[in-house]
Formats: sequence, structure tokens, C-alpha cells
Amino acid sequence: MLLRLAYLGLTNTFALLRLIPISNQDKEIESLALRHQISVLQRQLGDTRVRFNPTDRALLAALLHRLPRRTLRRLRLLVHPDTILRWHRDMLRRRHAKASRPKRPGRPRTIRSIRILVLRLAKENPSWRYHRIHGELLVLGIKLAPSTIWQILTEAGIDPAPERASSTWAQFLRSQAEILLACDFFETATLTGIRTYVLVVIEHATRQVRILGATPHPTAAWVTQAARNLLMDLEDAHCPARSGP
Repeated sequence: MLLRLAYLGLTNTFALLRLIPISNQDKEIESLALRHQISVLQRQLGDTRVRFNPTDRALLAALLHRLPRRTLRRLRLLVHPDTILRWHRDMLRRRHAKASRPKRPGRPRTIRSIRILVLRLAKENPSWRYHRIHGELLVLGIKLAPSTIWQILTEAGIDPAPERASSTWAQFLRSQAEILLACDFFETATLTGIRTYVLVVIEHATRQVRILGATPHPTAAWVTQAARNLLMDLEDAHCPARSGP
């Protein structure tokens, strides 16, 4: 199309140069002859529309769009003047769309520092899936779509959804023994026959037994206070055992 448009522009330039030595009277006669030929062509075509290729449309739009609408309506044309103006608007729209089109299609690439952080979280925590990494990034104030995290990990050759290693209850207890406590009540009776409930705690790591207290009526408030006293004792002793969440 560009080559044909350049060819038409060159031929029309030579045609314009040819008109320079011609007198105004000869130009008017030629213009009348051309208008008459267009009238004959329109009469022969009838309702048949003349088809213009994109190059012809671009050339006519470039030549005629600067003329006032009133002047365009006086010209003998094979198309309506509004069609010429519409061709010119379409040509400008395509040019602006091409100029504003991004050089690289799709979404912009994720910032390098964020990509490095995603890969670091995945390598330091092999059992984390991409949804877990997404949650950790949100905690840090970084908004990144889970699908983007999946793509980053996949491109780096890291499985975005690794299988979690299953462990038995016994393995869990052995691995967490130093921070686990077990508690329970056992029942006893005094010499006077009063039934009493004793709260006992055992440390899994050392097997040390701690008696937190005894009461004939163990209420929730009493148990809570006993647990608080135990935590304070453990903190004073710098014991690694701790309460659950």
C-alpha cells in the first residue's frame, strides 16, 4: 500500500507540474471535460457503487480534507463529500492507534526485585505453594496476582504447587516434644471424704510433672488462672515449652 501511495503521489505531482504552463482558460476547459466524463460514468453505473482501494482512499482524503465542506459539495465526485472526510478520520485513527500501540504485547513484566523476592521465598520454603507465597507478599504490602507468581516460578523451573510431605502423629510429637505440654485432671478423695480434682501438667521433653492445683469445683476461671500461673513459672525458668495459639 505504501509503495502504491508513493507512486500515486509522484504521478499526481508530475500532473500538477504539467498544469503550470497551461493557461487558466485551458484549465477550466479541462475541468469541465472531466466533470462531464464523471457525469457520464455516474449515469452508466446507475446504482452501482464505485469501489476504491485503501490507497485511493488515502490519496483522495489527503488531497480534499482541507477544503471547506461547502467547496467539497460543489465538486463533481464519485463519492459523497462526507465519505471523503470519514476516510480522513479513519486514516488519522489508524495512525494514532499504531503509534500508541505498545512495542511488547501483554502485561508489563514484573519488577526485577519482586521476581527475586518470589524466587527467594520459594527456595527458602520448598513446601510453600504459590498461594502461600501470594499471602506472604500481601503481608509485606506487595500486590501480585497468584497467576503471576505461578508464571514466575514456572519460568524459573520451580514447581509452583509442590506436594506437601505427610507426617505421622508420632513424628509430629517427636519433632515438637520440647515445646509441648499435656494436661489433665485426676480425681482423689481427702480423709474427710471430700472429692477433689487435681490439675496436672507433664512436659513431653523432660517428663517432668507439675501439679497446678486442686479444687473440689474446677471451673473455667479456675483452670484459666492455673494456666496463667504455669506460663509465668515457665518464663521464669526459661523453659522452651509454650502454650498453643
